[in-house]
Amino acid sequence: MKKLLLLPLLFFAMSLSAQQLEGAWKLISQNQVPVSGQEFIKIYQDNYFAFGIKNLADNSFVGAGGGPFAMTSGKLQETLEFFTLNPEIIGMVTSFNVRVEGNQITLSGTTPKGPLVEVWERISDAKDDLTGNWVITGRKRDDQIQRSTPGARRTIKILSGGRFQWVAFNSETREFSGTGGGTYSAQGGKYVETIAFFSRDNSRVGASLGFDYQVIDGEWHHSGLSSAGQPIFEIWTPYAKGYKPAK
Repeated sequence: MKKLLLLPLLFFAMSLSAQQLEGAWKLISQNQVPVSGQEFIKIYQDNYFAFGIKNLADNSFVGAGGGPFAMTSGKLQETLEFFTLNPEIIGMVTSFNVRVEGNQITLSGTTPKGPLVEVWERISDAKDDLTGNWVITGRKRDDQIQRSTPGARRTIKILSGGRFQWVAFNSETREFSGTGGGTYSAQGGKYVETIAFFSRDNSRVGASLGFDYQVIDGEWHHSGLSSAGQPIFEIWTPYAKGYKPAK
């Protein structure tokens, strides 16, 4: 009977470890070398992660990556669905040992370039109405809502810990279309994001955009003006429900 009772406790501990990762993190050091001159922000939420890197001197975009993550046998496993720095390794799964110390985590594993040890510091694990990993499934054009089912080519947006990152990519062809991210707030039907990095135009860094939002039947309805001043209306669906991988 004792052995049977241990199984659900073990499963709960593994699930709790994955939940503890949720939020926004900042890279402090890599292989014992402090990070300087660049900002490297990573978001974990709903079994998905995304990161973006920029140069601090001029806000120029350096790279981005992300994909599903899971805690398996006490290890963190990350699968790359997009990776601008080396698209050839998209699809690779990297396993990390995880050590938690206060508001920092240390990830240690082996990559194609050799051993890797990273120390990350938590920025925030705050949650709000829009915390989650989303995929776009609808847009309004000519006053008509057009719905779509995302496949290999998709646009996602992950929000957690007061940080957001959107990414447009194709996981089959490894084509990368763009990404951007920064800080956001979502309260009382008003969503405001401030751009910290943008792969297409770093002159947009620092700009803030405000939108109206509603969560209807679990979907995020998002409306306002784009960075180019054009009206937009989008529907975002939780990634786990909206994305349909090829069988």
